[in-house]
Amino acid sequence: MLKKRDLILIAVGIAIVLFLWAAPEESTTRVPMDESHQQIYDIYHAEGKKAAEKVCEQCHNEDGVPFPKDHPPKYRCLFCHKMKD
Repeated sequence: MLKKRDLILIAVGIAIVLFLWAAPEESTTRVPMDESHQQIYDIYHAEGKKAAEKVCEQCHNEDGVPFPKDHPPKYRCLFCHKMKD
């Protein structure tokens, strides 16, 4: 026989699954695998994500490739933009 604690745990588990099921599809663009971004891929594979993110602002800035107005803080690029496999 299930105890009240077990039923609460099952209900929470079902709620989590339903919440995740309703999540929107991934809409953030991936980092292109092209000549312009090759340096990012090289650093990413050699030193990791945080080291690679430091290079993004060399091109993505007000004078280069500007961010959209509603773009979140730019110092964590690879938190949202995934690398292509």
